[in-house]
Amino acid sequence: MNTTTEQTWPEKRMRFLTRRGLSDEQRQVLDNAAQVTFLPMENIGEQGELNCSTIRDIDDVENGYTRFFDGDILVAKITPCFENGKGALVRNTLNGVGFGTTELHVLTAGTEIDARYLYYITASDHFRRLGEAAMFGAAGQKRVPEDFVRDYSFPVPPLPQQSAIAEYLDRETARLDTLLDAKQRLLELLSEKRQAIVTCAVTGDLDALAHSTTPATILENSDSDINAVRDAKAEAVVGGGCGVTSSAAKATTSEHKLKYLVSINDDVLPEDTDPDSDLQYIDISNVDSSGRILEMASYRFEDAPSRARRLVQEGDVIISTVRTYLRAITHIHEPPDNLVVSTGFAVVRPLGEGLDAHYCGFALRNSTFLAEIERRSVGVSYPAINANDLADIPIPVHPLPKQRAIADYLDRETTRLDTLTTQVSGSIVLLRERRAALISAAATGKVSIGDNPCR
Repeated sequence: MNTTTEQTWPEKRMRFLTRRGLSDEQRQVLDNAAQVTFLPMENIGEQGELNCSTIRDIDDVENGYTRFFDGDILVAKITPCFENGKGALVRNTLNGVGFGTTELHVLTAGTEIDARYLYYITASDHFRRLGEAAMFGAAGQKRVPEDFVRDYSFPVPPLPQQSAIAEYLDRETARLDTLLDAKQRLLELLSEKRQAIVTCAVTGDLDALAHSTTPATILENSDSDINAVRDAKAEAVVGGGCGVTSSAAKATTSEHKLKYLVSINDDVLPEDTDPDSDLQYIDISNVDSSGRILEMASYRFEDAPSRARRLVQEGDVIISTVRTYLRAITHIHEPPDNLVVSTGFAVVRPLGEGLDAHYCGFALRNSTFLAEIERRSVGVSYPAINANDLADIPIPVHPLPKQRAIADYLDRETTRLDTLTTQVSGSIVLLRERRAALISAAATGKVSIGDNPCR
């Protein structure tokens, strides 16, 4: 069935296309269901996915949670879940019914609308943009009001066209989602590769690198057989890379506790600092798990967070000591004179000539060191490690020339991997934009379904 260029379909508000209250069939489902699917927000995806594996006794969830049935449409109401596209057409719940987070709007399609078509309307850019503008509440707790959803107006083609559009979008979004999944897996592999290179080079286990996958091999396989990447044999990436063989590296490597090699938290910004002093500030959230500084905030001292107190200098390494699972660790290079970091970081400063500052930044990111930080961290929601426990963790120490050679090698290799990561991340953004545009175009009749020009 074809819809040529933009169609003129009558517009109707959501409230006239959906129904409220329970049908006789739904009442019977509830009467017969001893257990039901339970959906916390994390079980609802941003591309229509649902994880229905969590099961609860109905007596435990029928009060205080949101109820839904197979065929209903879920729309997250709270920020940032709404803006990120969390929502789904409900399928495959246990006994045909489920309960979930209260942060959901539930829509039940009436007789004039195909439930799949209605889901794509709620997934469209237009719906999400207007819904974001209609949000109310405090920052971090803003919600899309029910009146916005019920009063949202959109074009409604005849039911056969709705079904044709929904089938087309099912097919095309599934194809794009497969590509997105492959790209996401590729990002994971690049991250694993980066961590493996750092760990193997720092610890001297260079033989392992010859059996890992090169960045080029990963990229070549990104759109074909992702599973083969893990098992692929690489060319010898280390031959001369660090200027040392594995056996030679291990022979000259020793381990020393951090406290014998560095000082920790030497300098703090005094409280009598001029209130008008300009500061550049790094918080834990500004450093990603690969050690990249994403951004710096600018403050006057008077307006800066109370935790903006640790002073850093060239060659320091900052390590997050709270929320240690984030692995926010980075080497400070060419900092501005007015840079301060959060007291949630430990500022590690190499002492004397025994530890190269650049190598230190990589040594504190090797897998063994990271695992030890997590093992020694205390707390559940905000695991933290104190400076004394951090200082007791050992790191591999090579002769100084070898440290510098390793750091130079890792600079080259991680830069190459980071470039690939940026490329893949960019392609993910483009695929998501294409997916959103396709949904919006098809739902408003701007796509010729039969000719399928969007391929």
